[in-house]
Amino acid sequence: MSNLTLYNVQALIILDSEGHRILSKYYSPKYPNALSPPSHTPQTLKDQKSLEKSLFEKTRKSPSASSSSGDILLLDGHLVLFKQSLDLWFYLLGGQGENELLLNAGFVGFLDALGLLFRGQVEKRALVDALDLVVLALDETFDDGIIIETDPATIASRVSRPRTDVASVGDIQINEQTIMNAYQTVRERMQRGLGAF
Repeated sequence: MSNLTLYNVQALIILDSEGHRILSKYYSPKYPNALSPPSHTPQTLKDQKSLEKSLFEKTRKSPSASSSSGDILLLDGHLVLFKQSLDLWFYLLGGQGENELLLNAGFVGFLDALGLLFRGQVEKRALVDALDLVVLALDETFDDGIIIETDPATIASRVSRPRTDVASVGDIQINEQTIMNAYQTVRERMQRGLGAF
């Protein structure tokens, strides 16, 4: 029987390098129908912690988890996509009969959006300090288990805060870097001009 529902994602879990939960969001279809397979999403905190421990134990020694593409496995009736990033582990859970490519598109979109938001340094300290951005990115990517956006630039642009170190003059962005560049250019031209005499 094929899956005829939009509810593809059962959970997104972020664990630290010791297997402790940083963030987890579990989804169950609001309106399950007879055509969709039964959901194996854990409902109690005890079941969730047990699943997270099992995930971490199963994946922490995987050599391909730190690769650019991550990895995939079947565990307790879940299709699990996972990836390691410095001191974090990211997991996306879907039903056993879900489309791996669709789940991967949502997972990679979310991870790449985090990479854009954190300028390539997705690590525990930065993630905890900006957990609000992570939750917003999660909500922009997945809505109640439905993948709604896969483009990382779109996700990041909807989530990112306006920068406080940037002053705007019309359409020209002025920040500390542009001021230093202007100073350096003026200094070089003056040195060239004084050297001509």
